[in-house]
Amino acid sequence: MANYVTTTSDKSKTTALLLCIFLGWMGAHYFYVGRIMRGIIALFTFNLFGIGWIYDTVKVALGGFKDNAGAPLRQ
Repeated sequence: MANYVTTTSDKSKTTALLLCIFLGWMGAHYFYVGRIMRGIIALFTFNLFGIGWIYDTVKVALGGFKDNAGAPLRQ
């Protein structure tokens, strides 16, 4: 029998997705999950001139987005 523990973030995937859709151009979803430096970069570059915004929206929707500790967001 395998013993393993899975950890998930205390941050919500739904909240992160909504922030990414509506405020993703300024990196609000990065600030929400605690990735402050990445959020500042997104804020000053308009999330890599819109390309990062689309990429992040897909990544959050598919479940590949992680918080500052590297844990996947909870459903």
